[in-house]
Amino acid sequence: MRTIGIYGGSFNPIHVGHIALARSLVTRGLVDEVWLMVSPCNPLKAQSGLAPDHWRLRLAQAAVSDVEGVCASDFEFALPRPSYTYDTLKALERAHPDCRFALLIGADNWQVFDRWAHHDRLLSEHDIFIYPRPDCPINAASLPSRIHLLADVPQFDVSATDLRRRIAAGQDVSPWMPPAAHRLLIADNPYRKEG
Repeated sequence: MRTIGIYGGSFNPIHVGHIALARSLVTRGLVDEVWLMVSPCNPLKAQSGLAPDHWRLRLAQAAVSDVEGVCASDFEFALPRPSYTYDTLKALERAHPDCRFALLIGADNWQVFDRWAHHDRLLSEHDIFIYPRPDCPINAASLPSRIHLLADVPQFDVSATDLRRRIAAGQDVSPWMPPAAHRLLIADNPYRKEG
């Protein structure tokens, strides 16, 4: 049975930090693959400034087109909205009975995990990998047994919010984006249009 790490997010836009984190789970043998689950709607985030769903998907697909063990998925696009992680994982299990699914989240999401729909079931039914963030300290000793705080994972001083600001201001963001994704951004830039 393959273990698939589900890394959900708006990827608005995707950047090198997302990909390095996903790839590190595969190279360390924690999962067999990582699926970047491009979310059409995060119930805990404001939707202003969110680029169109299919554009963000195309950008993510371009970004990982040559990254072994990592792919971008539109699976949530066909699910009822808002798309709750627990419902997505149950639908994935029905669609892929030969796989088991783990979850990859940031420390910022762990701090509000009790606000997630069916968070108690997520804790009991799935392994959850937490990547650290400097502004969100977590005591690893206090974590439940199926929750794993990742140590020594790559961290980048970049965020999608910062990239959107830079893009809207006409600044070069190529150092923080995979080349294929950056080329797509240059060709069709929804952030600059909004800015």
